[in-house]
This record gives sequence, C-alpha cells and structure tokens, in this order.
Amino acid sequence: MNYQITHTGTLKTTVDLPASKSISNRALILNALSYSPYDVQHLSDCDDTRVMLQVLNSNDRDFNIGAAGTSMRFLTAFLSKIMGEWTITGTERMKNRPIKPLVDALNALGGRVEYMEKEGFPPLRIFGSSLQGGEITLPGNISSQYISALLMIAPLMENGLILHLSGTVISKPYIRLTIQLMADYGVKTDWKENTIRIRPQNYTPVPFTVESDWSAASYWYAMAALQKTADIRLTGLFKNSLQGDSEGAKLFAQLGVSTTYTADGVQLGHNGNRPDKLHYNFINEPDLAQTFVVVCVLMNIPFRFTGLQSLKIKETDRIEALKTELKKLGYCLTDSNNSILEWNGERCQAEAHPVIATYEDHRMAMSFAPAALVREGGIEIAHPEVVSKSYPLFWHDLKKAGFILTEL
Repeated sequence: MNYQITHTGTLKTTVDLPASKSISNRALILNALSYSPYDVQHLSDCDDTRVMLQVLNSNDRDFNIGAAGTSMRFLTAFLSKIMGEWTITGTERMKNRPIKPLVDALNALGGRVEYMEKEGFPPLRIFGSSLQGGEITLPGNISSQYISALLMIAPLMENGLILHLSGTVISKPYIRLTIQLMADYGVKTDWKENTIRIRPQNYTPVPFTVESDWSAASYWYAMAALQKTADIRLTGLFKNSLQGDSEGAKLFAQLGVSTTYTADGVQLGHNGNRPDKLHYNFINEPDLAQTFVVVCVLMNIPFRFTGLQSLKIKETDRIEALKTELKKLGYCLTDSNNSILEWNGERCQAEAHPVIATYEDHRMAMSFAPAALVREGGIEIAHPEVVSKSYPLFWHDLKKAGFILTEL
C-alpha cells in the first residue's frame, strides 16, 4: 500500500502527541528492575514499546522483537541479569544491526551471551545470571543505547560498574536521559569527564508518567516551517524536557518557527528567520537529521550537517536513503566521512512520478510527509504503515489537520 498525500489551504490543528518512546522504554526497564507495583502511565503506543511490554509480561523464553532496535539493546542487557536461558531475535534487518559492543561488554562483566547465527549480530542466546560487574572501556562513538542498556543494570551488579568512554562521546543527551530516569528511581550515578561510576544499590519503585515525544513534534515543526500561515498547537511538551530532541525547538527557530510554551504544550508561530545556509552538528540529536535535511531542501536552504555517524546503523542506512529519495525529487546531496551530509543547492532531473521508499524506517515516512504542503500534486509514500514504530496515529493526525490521504 502507498499513500498519495496532499493538502490545500491553511494548516490549522491541535495535535495530541504520542508519549516519548525513549522515556517509555527506559521507564519500563527501570520499573521492572525496581519490582514496582505501579504501572508506568502515558506509555508510548508504538511498536518498540509494545514489544517491550510483551517481553516483560511474558512467561516465554524465546522472543522475537521485530524491528525494535531499542528493545533489542535494552532487553539483551536486562535478560542477562535475569536468571534463566533466553533467546532473542528480530527481522532480517535486525539480524544485520550490530550488537557486538554490548555483547562483549556483558560477557566481560560476568554475563554469558552467545551468537546463534552470525558473529556480532542477533539472534542471541542469553544465559541470565548474577553479573559480577567491574571496570570496562567502550568507545564513546558507539550507539548510546548500548551505554544506556549497561547503565540501567549496573546498580544490580555485584561490584557495580565503572564505565570509561574513550574518544568523542556521541548522543550525550540520551545518556543523560537514562541517568536522570535512574535517579527518579532512586539510583545515584557519578559522571565525571568520560567516566561513569555506579555503585551497587537498589532501585526504588515510584509512580511514573511519560512526557510527550519531542521527536514526533519535529514533523509538525517541519510543517510550520514550510507553511508560514500554519497554526499548530502540540500538547504534552515541556520546556525543561529530559529529551535531547527538545533542542529541535531552538534549531527550528533558525528556520523561522517560533515556540511559545503554554500550560499544556506549545504553540508554533513564525519569527521571520531564514538562514543563507544552515550548519549544524547532530551528534546529540541524530533522530532529527532526516527532518531537517528534507525541510532544508524544500525551503531551498543549503546545509552542511555533521555528527551523523549513527545514521548508518539505524533502521536503515539513513544517509544513503536520504540521498536516494531526495534525488527522486530533484535534489543532489553529497556525503563524506560516514558522518557528513551536505547540499549546496545542486539540482538534478526529478522523476516524473516519484515514490518515496521508506526502508522499514518510520522516520523516512514522517520526514517526507510534510512535502505535501509545498509540492504540486503532493507526495507519494510507500509502506506508510512503518510509522507504527514510534507514532502509530501520525496519519490520523494528518487527516485531522486537513491532509488528504489516498490509498494507492
């Protein structure tokens, strides 16, 4: 199934955003580790979180988590601490997403995790036990999900954990998010320079409510950037958010979108800004990169974006996917160093009837959808169902906002 997406007139809507997937999945792990009697409130209704709930509430020992990367990393660490023998697998793409840094770390800390097929990749066989813990070093430029997975089980290791991060540490906000949530559940950490120390201690059960998702908000910010007359309210967002992607509000201000915080969320407006060229290092907000790449080309704003190294190991190789799909629309992007993507205004022949492939990647679908506001005839997107991974009601919310979605 494909969607042809169009919109005419002024965009005016109020959007009840989904809960944060990043917070939901961490809170579920911490809730389980604290043996909490409370249910986590306002959980994300996305694939990743549903998978996490299914595993945590299951009596099975063999799990298929589909395409849920966060769940794969967090549950691998979690199950390593739970007595028993477990297997965990996923989609074919998941079987090609690396997990060796986490497996090596767990085994070094007294765990036993084995590869069932290809070295360095899922599926995994996990022999859960009491982890000894200790002192290890990991590259700072690996996925923050590996680091967060280890940090959350660290207090329950016999000797705690001393984690040294070598080189440049990417995605620091996600690590800070994990540490803050751990603090909410009563665990103290010590992060000085590139070393994180966590002594043995117990989590404390607490009632917990998840805030709305700033990553999901970014697509509505993109629409506000593309249509100056847009009137958009987003509920459940907070100025002092735990989420790194809340920085998107400041970044979108450079593209003309103003943010007014209200009692229940934000009101988007326009400030008249328009840069000649946008330079930004997405090292701390990699999930916003696709949105900004698409918005900038549609606004004809050249850019140079760095810090994108983690994009190559996401649901798809997002750098290549962006280059391929934007070329269909007539925009020629270049990349370098596996971490830089730029556009200096180069145009190429657009396809007569472009169809945006989504590569089983929710963010590809949602980052291209706003193009319907500015492209004559709208935009056609393949496999739109992929949004269920993080924002299941995305298309519903677009229809509510006056977009026309035609199934093809």
